[in-house]
Amino acid sequence: MSTVLIYTLIGTLAGTILCMIPSLHIYNVMGFALLLYFNFKDLIPFEGMAPLFMSMMVAFAFINTIPMTFLAAADESAGATILPTLDMVMAGRGRDAAILTGMGVFFGGVLLVILSPFFYVVFPYVYKIIRTHLHWVIGLVIVFYVMSEWPKGAGRGDTTWKRFRDGWRNLGAGILTFTLSAIAGIILLTKPLAPADRSFQNIMPIFLGFFAFPSIIQMYLSEFKLPIQHKSRFVNAGWSDFSASLPAGLAGGLMAMTVPAVTIGIAAVFASHFTNHRAIQTTSYQPPKVPGTAVHLHTPEIYWQQERVFVIAGGIMKMMYYIGAFLLMFVLTDITPSGMGRGGLNVLLKPIFTPESGDYAIMCGVILFSSSLSMLALFGLTEVMIWLVPKLNVKILYAFITVLLFGILFFMGGGWMAIAVSLVTTCIGSIPVFFTCRRSHCMAVLLVPIMLSSSGNMDAIARFLGLL
Repeated sequence: MSTVLIYTLIGTLAGTILCMIPSLHIYNVMGFALLLYFNFKDLIPFEGMAPLFMSMMVAFAFINTIPMTFLAAADESAGATILPTLDMVMAGRGRDAAILTGMGVFFGGVLLVILSPFFYVVFPYVYKIIRTHLHWVIGLVIVFYVMSEWPKGAGRGDTTWKRFRDGWRNLGAGILTFTLSAIAGIILLTKPLAPADRSFQNIMPIFLGFFAFPSIIQMYLSEFKLPIQHKSRFVNAGWSDFSASLPAGLAGGLMAMTVPAVTIGIAAVFASHFTNHRAIQTTSYQPPKVPGTAVHLHTPEIYWQQERVFVIAGGIMKMMYYIGAFLLMFVLTDITPSGMGRGGLNVLLKPIFTPESGDYAIMCGVILFSSSLSMLALFGLTEVMIWLVPKLNVKILYAFITVLLFGILFFMGGGWMAIAVSLVTTCIGSIPVFFTCRRSHCMAVLLVPIMLSSSGNMDAIARFLGLL
């Protein structure tokens, strides 16, 4: 147990430091750690490996909130949190945005422990059923997700063509992004371009291009300046906000940790449609408070509550997506003797690590302990970021990050070929940034190939495209 405790502390500290670097995803860090393990196998004892990686993931779920909130460093989970948090930051409420997201993540960790009986008694049967129906489940996810973009556009323009262009600007960009991402996924997953000894990093150039580099380009082109942030000893939320966020967070989190390639950006869209059925009062102009002055616009409190609920639910989904998917690897039952884990970390560790009976309880302890440390770190680092960002030259910072990411690509992802792949996917990933459609459309790079593979049609499509 001392080994578990030590490596939990090391993983939490390492994850906290590394995840403060904008656009550096935890899976890139995990890949580097895995390379170190392959070359120095005596460095990490077997019983310390799972706590180390689990605590790094927990720290990422918390601390990644800070660069995502204050520097708009997006990843595949951005759709569930980044939209309202940017508005909150620009309104001077960045502290609320970061802390509420972190509290949602912590709430999600507690939920994972509470759901343990469900994972052992019910979920193995659900998992067994879903595995045989993945093709049409993912197909329905794709259809609903793409169709949920409609309707768009406000019909602006004095001619038919201008109104048509306004209505289809976002839709066309979304469909184009989805289509190009799907084609890229079929090509790159059918003919892996990374060397055989780096095959576990084959997806890294794709995701850096889809999410990291477009955000960096956006920051280069923008005149980013962090507004003055309000100071308060209190968090602007009540218990009713947490209870209202529970259905959406739980629905989206379970979906994201169950269905392959469904990120929390996609799951958040589904969860919002599942749970958001409350009557919304409209804004209204009220009589002047002081006679002779102008009327004032009254915004009902439920609008602000919706914002808080969205952020907290996004934090819950974040914990269940990253941590819950890995925790299921330790659910060993007669139906699931190899566990039910999925996600990038499960793929990375499966060749070198096999869970044993009793590990689940240890992992729950690791999650709670690391979550407590990470939440404390989030409080402190939020204050540091609020103080530091106005003093930083953000463009110089992102220039350094760009060099770092290209270095990681070259030395870990497969050399010049990895860089070439990332440049291609950057072009695709830039479409949502500059045409304001959902970035999660880029996840077609995994959704479509997995759907085709599950239905048994991947080889036929690959032959049609001349890839086999």
